[in-house]
Amino acid sequence: MLRKVKRLFVIKTRFEAYLIIFALALGAMTRGANYTIEYPGVGGYLLFAATAGAVFLGGAKILDALRYEREAKAVGREDTDSE
Repeated sequence: MLRKVKRLFVIKTRFEAYLIIFALALGAMTRGANYTIEYPGVGGYLLFAATAGAVFLGGAKILDALRYEREAKAVGREDTDSE
């Protein structure tokens, strides 16, 4: 039963990854907009840019991890097929 619940929190497809990245971006942009109100001027805009940059870095890492897992699984299948 715990395995079934655990599988809910695993990103399996690129579509799921894009949905998660979209949700992260939505929250980050909201926080960034609040930063521009709370800290007027250059400081607020720098914090806004930092929140956007964090989403770009996180999204790239998520997509790279999916690609890595897919390639590792393909190599594992090739190894078992040759035996």
